[in-house]
Amino acid sequence: MIRLHHCPGTRSMRSLWLLYELDLDFDLVTYPFDKTLREEPYRSLNPTGRVPTLEVDDHVITESGAITEFLCERFPDAGLGRPPGNPERVDWLIWVHFAETISQHTAALTQQHVALYEDHMRSPIIMHLEAKRLAKTLRTVEAGLQGDYLLSSFSAADVGVGQAVYMASHFVELAAFPKLAGWFDRMQAREAYRKALPDGPGLYAEDFYAPWDLPA
Repeated sequence: MIRLHHCPGTRSMRSLWLLYELDLDFDLVTYPFDKTLREEPYRSLNPTGRVPTLEVDDHVITESGAITEFLCERFPDAGLGRPPGNPERVDWLIWVHFAETISQHTAALTQQHVALYEDHMRSPIIMHLEAKRLAKTLRTVEAGLQGDYLLSSFSAADVGVGQAVYMASHFVELAAFPKLAGWFDRMQAREAYRKALPDGPGLYAEDFYAPWDLPA
């Protein structure tokens, strides 16, 4: 039994995308982006009230990077992982977890633009700082791309970083990063990516959120 607990448009999208890439049978439990995640029965499953949470037989696994490693080790024949001893193992691990480095900045920007409902709660300074920090992480991906994928062939590293870039694209224009933009086009063309997208706007009601102007 495999069951994914998921909120459309959030970081759990990377686990959903990976499950589709692995072509596995699984149950999907979907939640709205609200306090439901902090209430029972989900709170007993994941006390932090965050997604993703993956149930596999008797295991409850949280943290998207851990889920990625677990699934790739559980289903090695798919070739989406890089096992110990593989020459790409270290780079694979770095990219799988670099997705969270990107996402910490998209989370801050999502809070400012989406989660804070009153204008007086939002900070133009934080918006600009986090957008610049986010752009810096995208420059790292741009510099790391030497071919069609992050490694010699498509892997779960592309899934994790690809989902993070999906979220980042709502706050930073990808045109400034031509190699990354071309790579992300290839990610968007994948059937599993398209299946993992929200049905409707999901978390983001706009295609792009520009930072507010800083006060004079």
